[in-house]
Amino acid sequence: MTPSPALLQTLLFCLFAALVVFAAVRDAVSYTIPNWVSAALVAIAIPTALILGVPTQAILAAVIVAVVLLGAGMVMFALKWMGGGDAKLMAAAALWIGLPGIASFFLYTGLAGGILALGLIGARSAFLRPFAASGPAWVGRLATPGAAAPYGVAIAMGALAAFPHGLLMRAAHGGF
Repeated sequence: MTPSPALLQTLLFCLFAALVVFAAVRDAVSYTIPNWVSAALVAIAIPTALILGVPTQAILAAVIVAVVLLGAGMVMFALKWMGGGDAKLMAAAALWIGLPGIASFFLYTGLAGGILALGLIGARSAFLRPFAASGPAWVGRLATPGAAAPYGVAIAMGALAAFPHGLLMRAAHGGF
């Protein structure tokens, strides 16, 4: 039995959401995002776009956006402003969001990053740090003053928030 196009579309969109949520959780817990997560996002983005009937030029634009973001992420990684997994996740998510949703992706990721920073500042305060230290080891690491921020969390939040404005959702609703 072949799944209906609507069911297949729903499953693929849920897979996107599951992968970015997994990346966020993994980054928060271990400060790492496995390469296979970004690779899976990339591997299923183009077939999903083709299934949805996205025009070739829109797919090409999404690929260009993703490549530009990967390049920018690599520069930020070299400058130690961002982790390598964050750079790859940002580019892979951008492939799903494409040009129509990229401004929303940047906006939502920036807002989520600000909220993340405020939360880490609070967790790392002298008042809350003892409580964080009494929890799981990963929470204690997050509450360590001067520790890195798991920016994959913000990228995932931005990707999920921007997805409804993006290329593949637009295609799913007959936007092309």
